[in-house]
Amino acid sequence: MYDFGLRLRELRVKKKLKQSQVAKRLNVTSSTICCYEANTRFPSTDMLAQLALFYNVSADYLLGIENRSMVCVDGLTGRQADIVESLISEFRSGKNKGL
Repeated sequence: MYDFGLRLRELRVKKKLKQSQVAKRLNVTSSTICCYEANTRFPSTDMLAQLALFYNVSADYLLGIENRSMVCVDGLTGRQADIVESLISEFRSGKNKGL
């Protein structure tokens, strides 16, 4: 079953951040982040967008609509982004071949 707060917590822990650090970067209180992670409060649409950008995931991922991870290619040249896409395709085809 999908759990918004758990997903937020997992993303925060993966980045090795404390709730207070996330709160400071998003200009909210630590208790706000705590409430989001405990599912006792839900972020506004604007805050949801900020959380998605902060954690480098889609809002759909945060909302449990999709479970796919994203690979951010911001700051890469077009050629570099193409290489990353080619690598991902290669890994996917290798996975299907049992590699």
